[in-house]
Amino acid sequence: MRGSTGPQFLSTCAAEENSEEAEEEDTSASSHPEPAFQIVGSVSASNQEETHSFLHEQYAAPTREELLEHLLECDVVIYNISECATEQQVKEATWAIEALHAEMENFKSLKIFILLSTVMSWAMTKPQNPEETDVVLTEEEFRRRRPHPSFRNHHSLEKLVLKLGKVKKTKLTGYVVACGLQYGKGENLFSYFFKVSWLMQLPKVPLFGEGTNYIPTIHVYDLGGVLQNIIEHRPKSKYIVAVDDSKNTLEDIVKMISDTLGPGELDKVPAEEAIAMKAFKPEELEYLCINLRLDAFIIRDSFSLNWVSETGMVANMESIVEEYKDTRQLIKEMVNDADPAYVSEEVAAAARKQLDNLNKNMEMNAGRLADHLLFEILKEKLNSKPCRNQGFVLDGFLKTYAQAKLIFSEHVFALNATDDFLTKRVQGLPQIVAEKMRYTQEEFVPRLTRYRQLSTAEETLLDYFDELEIHPEHIEVTTCDPEYKDVMKKITEMVGIPKNYGLSPEEQEEEDRRKEEERKQKAAAEAAEKKRRNEAALTEMAAQYEDWQKNLSELKRQEHELLEAHALPLRNYLMKYVMPSLSEAMLDCCKIKPEDPVDFLAEYLLRNNQEEQQPV
Repeated sequence: MRGSTGPQFLSTCAAEENSEEAEEEDTSASSHPEPAFQIVGSVSASNQEETHSFLHEQYAAPTREELLEHLLECDVVIYNISECATEQQVKEATWAIEALHAEMENFKSLKIFILLSTVMSWAMTKPQNPEETDVVLTEEEFRRRRPHPSFRNHHSLEKLVLKLGKVKKTKLTGYVVACGLQYGKGENLFSYFFKVSWLMQLPKVPLFGEGTNYIPTIHVYDLGGVLQNIIEHRPKSKYIVAVDDSKNTLEDIVKMISDTLGPGELDKVPAEEAIAMKAFKPEELEYLCINLRLDAFIIRDSFSLNWVSETGMVANMESIVEEYKDTRQLIKEMVNDADPAYVSEEVAAAARKQLDNLNKNMEMNAGRLADHLLFEILKEKLNSKPCRNQGFVLDGFLKTYAQAKLIFSEHVFALNATDDFLTKRVQGLPQIVAEKMRYTQEEFVPRLTRYRQLSTAEETLLDYFDELEIHPEHIEVTTCDPEYKDVMKKITEMVGIPKNYGLSPEEQEEEDRRKEEERKQKAAAEAAEKKRRNEAALTEMAAQYEDWQKNLSELKRQEHELLEAHALPLRNYLMKYVMPSLSEAMLDCCKIKPEDPVDFLAEYLLRNNQEEQQPV
């Protein structure tokens, strides 16, 4: 799926319902145990290292020629420009439908092109009767839809798909799906409100604008079901609105997120503050400012959908939050104590009254708080949004079997340290801290003794968890690990790495820039090192070549001397025995001038040699 904001979630949804989607989608009928579709998709150059398990094949930044080859192999092609699509993605989708249309005479079977567009192409549609308010628009009116000014290209592409898709319906057919704002799993455009609520960093969740605008929405799984129905049943209607049956305003949605996951309060701020606070980009805010009520009668009356969230976000927020936590892996951020939140005067008055009651109880019990009051406070704290969202750590508490029985049934780790280790740790504390925590030498040793005695009681704190078959994991703490690195390593190996929210888009961008700079510096360093090694190698080769030339010159000199030495006896022989006779022969030859001087010289030398050999 080209330009998708959440292809993995949509494809996972489709896979569960035997309806898959991706950048390009290849459908093939098969038996029930096998997937209904084989998914092939492409990723951009910036994301080419990402892998998606739901993809049968994945192509990294293909050229248009390569992409067209893949498109021609698919039975169904899906392009997603539904949320925050770039101008380039819209252009690419335009190219894709035009390229397929140009090739359709060569198609051996029908191809389906599905454009996932957005309800933003309806944003400026006016009711037929201007006097009517809160008008619900239906799909039957899609021909008079008017787009938001920023979505005119979406509108033009929708018309192009419908036009080219009906030229030769046996070869190529086109569908346009106008999607509501998507939610479920990662929450897409609503992610900011979930994040602010989850982190509880603000006393109230910001609501940008009045929030009275109606927002059409759809769960990503239900959108997957819409795609399945289009692929398998090929409905007659080619323009389909994909929204759930809710008619929620932005305020309805954000308030429910805040109530379920966050502080339960809203803070209405001007819409432009969303940009200043870096909560949303301008193009994202445009989606949240839409004011539109749509009736999707085709998918309601003609499709067979196993709805996940037919009634919308507000009615299904509990399950959506659970999906959200699971997807984001928002677990186990350790909190010792939360900062006091801003509360209303009524809540503050109730808290003061409760504090007075606690003080009175402590006065009556020699400075100690009755157990039942202590555990009421603890339970209230543990049920607070920060503890429920991020988790918590109890330091120095609980102490007994009875206390554990009142509170817990969780995963348990028991950190076991020797007296020597604990004593050295206390001795390393600043004096003021030791006095405040009653860890001075006079106080600590008796307290440690009492603790050791308590740990040998018939019923200990850990016995309670053993009874529940939640067997504690015992981890030894030693003086060799003063920073508890080994302890944390063992815990994370057992329960996984603690995770909370990731980086914001701006922080992620900065992190990407930092990594890119590190990559460039590393590449530059490697290039410099390679250049240095090459230069060193060239220098060494030059030195070796010079030595070789010297050795070659010496070898030639020695060979020359050897040849000279071997040639000396031969020269002496020639000068003594051959040259005199040869000189005489040549002189006679010059005098006689025979017809054949060579034969003359040969006979002369031969005769002269024979005469010299005859005995005197």
